[in-house]
Amino acid sequence: MTLAAQVVDAAIAKGVTITTAESCTGGLVSAALTDIAGSSAVFERGFVTYSNAAKVAMVRVNPATLDAFGAVSEQVAEQMARGARQSASADIAVSITGIAGPGGSDHKPEGRVCFGLDVGGDVQTVTHEFGALGRAQVRIRSVQTALTLLQGALESL
Repeated sequence: MTLAAQVVDAAIAKGVTITTAESCTGGLVSAALTDIAGSSAVFERGFVTYSNAAKVAMVRVNPATLDAFGAVSEQVAEQMARGARQSASADIAVSITGIAGPGGSDHKPEGRVCFGLDVGGDVQTVTHEFGALGRAQVRIRSVQTALTLLQGALESL
């Protein structure tokens, strides 16, 4: 059973709904969840917020937060998760914002990805430094990390 299937099954068993707010993964977490038959019982919508304008419009990220910390920050990941959960009226939201590559800077290197997890209004964030693995590998690892965060949240309910 895939990790996505485990997440969907756990959410069904717990009777909770899930949503996503994705930037660098471009909807891959939503795709992984909706690849699972029966996922519509727990997943109604996700948000692909690739641009800063989309983050503001769709999941209520404060423009001042973007200006102060940049899109790739735990502060933005926190607001993305909170805004997605509220906008979707979901029980749990996971957010992802990062630099998949190629590129980056000394301050924000390629492979840095920030995650937010909102469980009923309690938001936690974490940053992973995947390194310059290449765009595809950073995105794959980001999806796995997001699904692992969701799995952990569901286990703790």
